[in-house]
Amino acid sequence: MNNLRIAILGSGSMGTAILDGLIAKGTPADHIAVSTKSAAAGNALNNRLGVHAYSQELDSDANILAVDQADVVLVAVKPAYVLEVLGEVATSLKPGALVISVAAGITTQAMEQTLPAATAVIRAMPNTPAIVGRAMTGISAGSRAEAGHLELATQLFAAVGKTMILDEPRIDALSTISGSGPAYVFFLIEQFTKAAEHQGFTPAEATELVNETFRGAIDLLLASHKSPSELRRQVTSPNGTTMQAIARMEQAQFDQVFAEATDAALRRAREIAAGK
Repeated sequence: MNNLRIAILGSGSMGTAILDGLIAKGTPADHIAVSTKSAAAGNALNNRLGVHAYSQELDSDANILAVDQADVVLVAVKPAYVLEVLGEVATSLKPGALVISVAAGITTQAMEQTLPAATAVIRAMPNTPAIVGRAMTGISAGSRAEAGHLELATQLFAAVGKTMILDEPRIDALSTISGSGPAYVFFLIEQFTKAAEHQGFTPAEATELVNETFRGAIDLLLASHKSPSELRRQVTSPNGTTMQAIARMEQAQFDQVFAEATDAALRRAREIAAGK
């Protein structure tokens, strides 16, 4: 990775998280070019990290300048703009360049139809914990991608967390779990914090109690190598307080709620892929 030239098109939270991860893992800053919307964003990245930054505010060819001589082009713009950006840079790509998109709903087939016939594409789905180096990224190869391309993509996303290679039909399903999953966790934390306040704790106390409880539970889960079910049973004494709480949650059919929620997310992912 450290000998390759990388272009990152888009400097939102995901593009910047991956950029920071690459720099932290030793990719030379002068091997990375980034395109941004504003000159201020480009200047900030250049000053902070020393990367080559091109802003569309100053030059409408910013994306084209960024991909010049790039071995890997990471497209980190919003899904609605991915194909437009690919069409813009298609004739400027270095022969043999690998194109990777992190946009939800944009298929490798759609990308391949927009790019030169020899260009390999990969679709990846990282999640927002990439910002702290704890992403879970699903990776799928397009029809032109070979084992070497998958290895290259795996190395790139290893800079921000763990990876999983999947057939593309499963990427949309992955987006409903790890992609949207942090939002589900944050929602649960919100509700649990409200419950703590309902029990008389101040907002500050409730926040600390709940955040540390979630952090401790996850650390215990990872360190123990036990299943969530087994750990839950260890906490749930017969006819105790936890048992009463769990019984109420089971009565609310949490399992069905989560199944229906992820089904709804999957339907929307497929609608996005269909251009709806």
